[in-house]
Amino acid sequence: MNFLPSGICFYLSVAICWFTSRVDASWWYMGTLGSQVMCDNIPGLINKQRQLCRQHPKVMQAIGAGIKNWIGECQHQFRNHRWNCNTMAREHNLFGRLLHRSSREAAFVYAISSAGMVYTLARACSQGELENCSCDPGKKGSSRDAKGSFDWGGCSDHVDHAIKFTQVFIDAKERKERDARALMNLHNNRAGRKAVKRFMNLECKCHGVSGSCNVRTCWLAMADFRQTGDYLRKKYNNAIQVVMNQYGTGFTSAYRMFKRPTKNDLVYFEDSPDYCIWDHESGSVGTGGRVCNRTSRGADSCEVMCCGRGYDTSRVSRTTKCECKFHWCCAVHCRDCEEEVDVHTCKTQS
Repeated sequence: MNFLPSGICFYLSVAICWFTSRVDASWWYMGTLGSQVMCDNIPGLINKQRQLCRQHPKVMQAIGAGIKNWIGECQHQFRNHRWNCNTMAREHNLFGRLLHRSSREAAFVYAISSAGMVYTLARACSQGELENCSCDPGKKGSSRDAKGSFDWGGCSDHVDHAIKFTQVFIDAKERKERDARALMNLHNNRAGRKAVKRFMNLECKCHGVSGSCNVRTCWLAMADFRQTGDYLRKKYNNAIQVVMNQYGTGFTSAYRMFKRPTKNDLVYFEDSPDYCIWDHESGSVGTGGRVCNRTSRGADSCEVMCCGRGYDTSRVSRTTKCECKFHWCCAVHCRDCEEEVDVHTCKTQS
């Protein structure tokens, strides 16, 4: 969980890794250092994770390269909300103290990060970037779907391999801890992994006279990661607050009127802060300075986003493309037009 960003691309000095005292999801450092230095010096990795890290340096590099993608997806999903998946540029921890609380935001972050690793590894396997995996070897011979028979061909994304490695690597620390928070993390990690497999698409190429589909060659491909993000965002909206059962082995709903969580649901223990003001203990950075929509009635409205503190309005100049014309063949030419627009930003805490 310790990982400092520079924008969306992540760079971290070795010194910060050495002096960080506690981490929760240490593998989030994977995009920062060379494999040997990374494996030996990231605090918080248990022995099994360090061994896997040393044994699979190219896998670790692929994981590191993919971290910016799930962070970006998280920020996209919450771009218009008080908590916007913001990262901490001056903290030893990617999300500050936010994940110290067992909130629904923590549940989402663990799920989207686990899903992101699966997606990254499966794509790297399919593209031939890793030596120990490639296309799904199980997709051979013939099969059928609603349109009829087809032959397996092309390169099916090997999602099962990616899920297996992700489970072994990410869950290793949680399985060693086995306390309530570890069980919560394990549950949400699994929900994230399962979400990627939910959006596998059968893609086909037709063969035959004049392009007819008498013969089809098909393969399974992951959908764009946005679909996984959208799905997990809905699960966040319907996340279930839970308590440990009397045996300490699983969860039950904190409120009798709610259903028992399934393997696909996100679960959390603690209520979230309102994220209105900066609070170091809760990890909230507040909404001061955030842009809001004066005419909206949703979460991005100035009333909701600014938590009743009011907002400032400034006039800014923007350049947009205008008077676009199509020219044969084949170009579109536009003019650069200047326009004055009002930008509303939330007032800071007084």
